[in-house]
Amino acid sequence: MYKVFVNDIPIILSTERDMGEKYISFPLKEVKLKRIIKKINKGKLLYVNLYHDKKEKLLKHLFKKLPVVTAGGGMVLNSNNEVLFIYRNGRWDLPKGKVEKNESIEAGAIREVEEETGVKNLKISKFLQTTYHIFQRKGRYRLKVTYWYEMTTDYTGELVPEEKEGIKKVKWKNMEKAQKALTKSYANIKLLFPEEVLPLHSKDGISHM
Repeated sequence: MYKVFVNDIPIILSTERDMGEKYISFPLKEVKLKRIIKKINKGKLLYVNLYHDKKEKLLKHLFKKLPVVTAGGGMVLNSNNEVLFIYRNGRWDLPKGKVEKNESIEAGAIREVEEETGVKNLKISKFLQTTYHIFQRKGRYRLKVTYWYEMTTDYTGELVPEEKEGIKKVKWKNMEKAQKALTKSYANIKLLFPEEVLPLHSKDGISHM
């Protein structure tokens, strides 16, 4: 099963034709995805399941529906076990960005974290997961596929928000402050955090399954 977010509403991709009475199910191969997105944005649909019998073909058919933007990002931890957050568009987020042509995803993730926050000496410790969300640019819907990595650093210097990317603040946050920040974050960002760090209302809601 995969979750593809439209704003904070997850479209479920699964092999199940019936996800329960809340969900409206559509065959993934035939569905008019842009119509679904528009209805979600208007608040007319909240629980959507797109199904296909073969799990290995779920993403293949999704990628045929929309142009794909590949991105890399980091959950960065310092020596105090604090997490690096950025503040943009009124929400707390984790640094990420588009991977450039002929650049590995890992290198792109490190570069984007450096550019957006000013943090140096980044090392990837492990891959976390991939998130999917749909956004609109120049009147076209696109699918952003973000590969997330846990990173560590011993950097103790100045944090520099990349203002041209709309980033207002960069902050190190301990787990208590991270939990508070996640109440003003995005559903796909919450997926990256351990259950015990999540705000209470996220643990049972549609944003975290």
